Amino acid sequence: MMNEILEGCDEYAIPYLDDIAIFSQTWDEHLKHLQDALERIKRAKLTIKPPKCKFAQDEVQYLGHIVGHGKRSPAELKVKAIQNFPIPTTKTEVRAFLGLAGYYRQYIPMFSVITAPLTDLLKGRNKKGKIEWNEECTKAIELLKDKLTSKPILHAPDFTKPFILQTDASDLGYGVVLAQMDNEGREHPILYISKKFTSAERKYSTTEKECAAILYGIKKLKGYIDGQTEFCIQTDHNPLVWLKKNAGTNQRLLRWALALQAHNYTIEHKKGKDNLNVDCLSRNPLNTP
Repeated sequence: MMNEILEGCDEYAIPYLDDIAIFSQTWDEHLKHLQDALERIKRAKLTIKPPKCKFAQDEVQYLGHIVGHGKRSPAELKVKAIQNFPIPTTKTEVRAFLGLAGYYRQYIPMFSVITAPLTDLLKGRNKKGKIEWNEECTKAIELLKDKLTSKPILHAPDFTKPFILQTDASDLGYGVVLAQMDNEGREHPILYISKKFTSAERKYSTTEKECAAILYGIKKLKGYIDGQTEFCIQTDHNPLVWLKKNAGTNQRLLRWALALQAHNYTIEHKKGKDNLNVDCLSRNPLNTP
C-alpha cells in the first residue's frame, strides 16, 4: 500500500511495510519532500504517530543499517547478535548464523569464500543433522565476526559519476568491489559481492577465473552500470587488459569477450598492493594468520 501512496517518490522516499525513510541533499529539499510525503499520507486517509517519528535526523537506523552523511554501516545491536552467536552444533544452527551474517555480506570482502567451510557443512541429504566442526570452520566464523565488529563503512552511489569494478579471484572463489571516486579524488567502496567457485569452475585456468569474476560483477551490478556512459574495470591480472582487443584462441575467453562487447567499459591493470579494496580480495582470507 505504501508503495502505491509514494509512487513517483523513489528519488527521496523508501517505504518498507509501514516504515518510510525520506532523504534529501539540502534542508530546503527535505522540507519539500517531507511535505509531499505527508500530504500523500493524508490524502490516503492514513495517520502516523508522532512519538514513533523522527524528523530532521542527520543519521538514522533503518532496516538494520545506520544511514547518514552519504554512508551506511551495520547497526550495532545486529552486530552484537552475530558476535554473541554460539558455535553451531547442527545444520539448522549453521543456516541461522549464515542468515544472520549474510544480511551484511555487502560489507564483507570475499564473504562467499570466507563462509565456504560453513556452507560445506550443509552438504548431504540430512537437512538438520549433526555437523563435523573443524578448525577451518572456527577460523571462518571468527573472521566474519571480526570483520563486522571492525565497523565497516560503505558509501552511497552517485549515479552522476562513473563506477569502478575491481575484481579478483582466488582458488576458492572470486570477489568484486563496486567503487567510486569522490570530488577529492579519494576512492570509496560502495559494496562487495562474491561467489564460491563450483567444482567445474575450480578447474578454470587463472585467466579464466579472473575473467569469470568480471562477468559475475557485471551481471550482479547491472542496476548500477546500465546507462553509464562508461565504467572502468580494474584487475590485478595483467593478461585481461588485452581481452577487449585480443582474447586469443581460448574458446571460453572468446565467448566471454564477445559477451563483454555489449557493455561500454575500459579495463586497466592495477596491482593489488596499489589498490586497498582489491588487496583485501587477493588471497584466501582463511589463510591469514
